[in-house]
Amino acid sequence: MPVRLFNLRNVPEDEANEIRGLLNENGIDFYETHAGGWGISAPAFWLSDDVQQEKAEGLVEAYQQKRAEDAREAYAALRREGRAPTWAGNIVRHPLRFLLLVAFVLFI
Repeated sequence: MPVRLFNLRNVPEDEANEIRGLLNENGIDFYETHAGGWGISAPAFWLSDDVQQEKAEGLVEAYQQKRAEDAREAYAALRREGRAPTWAGNIVRHPLRFLLLVAFVLFI
């Protein structure tokens, strides 16, 4: 019975490509479904059966932990350099959006 390994909805293309490569490098037999023309199907990586499920899930979990650590390190580096996004910085970059949001909140 097919097993959904990894949901691809809202996943960046670079992450999907890296997981494809990871599964191929480790000899995991998988197939991919797409969201379809209307975007209502389930885009995902699927295993044909559950024989390699544990190994595949372990690989994907380790990959996601590494990706999360890398993202945290990149954000920490931006903070050290003073280039991390802040509320004040967003208001300065997008003052009209901020004013419209405040007007909407006051309207409600």
